[in-house]
Amino acid sequence: MPLDAICLTAIKNELAESIKGSKIDKVQQPERDLIILSLRGVGNQTCKLLISAGQGDTRVHLTGHKFDNPQAPPMFCMLLRKHLAGARITDILQPSAERVLIIKLESLSVMGERTEKRLIIELFGRQPNIILIDNDGITIDCLRRIGGEWNEKRPVLPGLLYRAPEPQEGKQSPISITGEKLCELLKNAKDELLEKWLISIVNAFSPLICREIVWRAYGNTGLRVGEIEDNGEGLANAFISLIKQIELEAFEPWLILSEAGKPFDFSYTHIKQYERKYSSKLDSSFSHMLDSFFTLAGQQKRISQRSAATLKVMTNARDRQLRKLTAQKSELEEASRRDYLRECGDLITANLHLMKKGQPFLVADDFFADNGSVREIKLDVMKSPQQNAAGYYKTYTKAKNARSFLTHQIQSGERELVYIDSVIEQLRRVENEQDINEIRSELSQTGYIRQLKQPGQSKHQNTSRQQRIKGQKNLKSKHSEYALHRFMSSSGLRIFAGKNNVQNDTLTLKTAARSDIWLHAQKIHGSHVIISCAGTKPDDEALREAASIAAYYSAAGSAGKVAVDYTLVKNVKKPSGGKPGMVIYNDFKTILVKPDEELVKRLRDDK
Repeated sequence: MPLDAICLTAIKNELAESIKGSKIDKVQQPERDLIILSLRGVGNQTCKLLISAGQGDTRVHLTGHKFDNPQAPPMFCMLLRKHLAGARITDILQPSAERVLIIKLESLSVMGERTEKRLIIELFGRQPNIILIDNDGITIDCLRRIGGEWNEKRPVLPGLLYRAPEPQEGKQSPISITGEKLCELLKNAKDELLEKWLISIVNAFSPLICREIVWRAYGNTGLRVGEIEDNGEGLANAFISLIKQIELEAFEPWLILSEAGKPFDFSYTHIKQYERKYSSKLDSSFSHMLDSFFTLAGQQKRISQRSAATLKVMTNARDRQLRKLTAQKSELEEASRRDYLRECGDLITANLHLMKKGQPFLVADDFFADNGSVREIKLDVMKSPQQNAAGYYKTYTKAKNARSFLTHQIQSGERELVYIDSVIEQLRRVENEQDINEIRSELSQTGYIRQLKQPGQSKHQNTSRQQRIKGQKNLKSKHSEYALHRFMSSSGLRIFAGKNNVQNDTLTLKTAARSDIWLHAQKIHGSHVIISCAGTKPDDEALREAASIAAYYSAAGSAGKVAVDYTLVKNVKKPSGGKPGMVIYNDFKTILVKPDEELVKRLRDDK
């Protein structure tokens, strides 16, 4: 559901209790429409306030998720850092029945004087906004600059006096509507869905809440105005009951889950209209609920969008490679007829004394056949018998050479296909922007995409050799321990898993000790997993947990059972000329495990 004004009130009340009086330590802008304020409260307790002004996911709440910063912070982020770093949050306000939050701030000016500012968060319409104004109400800057034209109703620009949004025409605050008034308004309503009629007269209720009121009143969300038989008394009772809950501020964070157990919707009151189709869960807080509903799903959506172009490039590369392999195998099958060509040359040579120039074919006893049959051999009428025999021998030699060449090319192409499939699998599992950049850098070095542009470099500039080397060193530094998937086994052993081919190589061939345990899903694409055991034998539980991690981060992550090979790191080698992530290993054992997402989440160690 959209974050309506009443739900925003519940969030405002929760935030006022937890962050009022906190100081702003850091300001981040990881996305175009996303601001993260790192706060420090009483007793040095820290938290992060997320403010999103993106269309479709506007919200304000505390978050526990990590966000990657861009290499260069946007200008709006730099301005917020200048004005907000060190500022104290003195209050959080909300205009009545409006999707607007006002965070009042107190900070010291350059001259050491106390100054007040307000961060206004508008979470409505097609252009949600984040606006910083001074104590006089003058806009310092805003995330979206609106207006500039003479006929703009409400321009939002630096230097202009901030004006609050005007109330929606034809709509009323639900607090001001009594039961009698609702019944009176219903008498003059046109025949339409009761839910839509409620939306048209109330300015603080989402469609979900309007449907819930109808369901509580009549047990049918599809009811029309003309179908009501009680003159609206049931509707008025359900409406007033919800209003009393709102006036008492008895808000509860209810998360609605789909049949698959995924977050589907949310509300500040228990939603019952879905009956048995969807289940409901009372969450611990509104911030935790919104973090579960928006942040994780939003991150996955944004990452999927940003990896889509690279995924398309690699999918096209795989399709080309498959077509190439099909053609090469067809040629190889044709080349397998080379012995037949040599036999034809031998038969022509054996029958030269019986042949004449210009005859179209030769019918001769086939002394290569066991049953003594005859063979009909096609001849070129423009050539002599000797030239026809030479032609067959020449074609035989070409086919013989082609077989050796094609065999080598097919083997190389199949290795290439394995590498492409591994990259595609990794792109489908990326978790953040850094993961995508690392894979793109790997693909630029292997020639699948163009060399990545260095920061500040125009598209017409060539990167110098020194810059390329510097970029590669910076890239390698990012493949440090914190960039990997990190886990802690139940017995306290550290477990690491690579996110991409370069990380797999670095982890297995450079970082891991020779006496550590290396694991990988058998004969399928997946992450290299290392149990850091310092030469000691890991316990059976740690081995099963690491194997489950290897199975989960593989192409068979959704399978029932997966075979996972494990051996000492010293038994794992890089083949000559092998692509990133490709290794060979020996002296291994195999364990059969189930990919367990819950286990993977429980063992995660991202501190």
